[in-house]
Amino acid sequence: MLDYATTKAGIVAYTKALAKQVIKKGIRANVVAPGPFWTVLQPSGGQPDEKVEQFGKDSDFGRPSQPVELAPVYVLLASREASFINGEVYGVTGGKGIA
Repeated sequence: MLDYATTKAGIVAYTKALAKQVIKKGIRANVVAPGPFWTVLQPSGGQPDEKVEQFGKDSDFGRPSQPVELAPVYVLLASREASFINGEVYGVTGGKGIA
C-alpha cells in the first residue's frame, strides 16, 4: 500500500502544479480518481476469484461501479461547462472519499 499511496499523492500534487503552470496557455489540468469500478481486469486474472466476489462491496452502495457511471465526469471536464475548473481531483468512489 505504501507504493500505491505515494503514487496517488504524487499524481494529485503533479496535477495541481501542472494546472498552475499551463493555465496561461489555455490548458486546464484535472484528475479523476475512481474507486472500485468493474473492468475486464477483475474476472480475467487481475484479482483472485475470492477477491472478485467481494470487489466493491465496501463502497457505500455495496457494489462496484460500472464504467458508464464514471464516464459523465470525463464528459463534464471536456465540456465548456468546466471552463472554470482547474487543478481539481474528482473522486468517483462510491462514497469512500479520495483521502
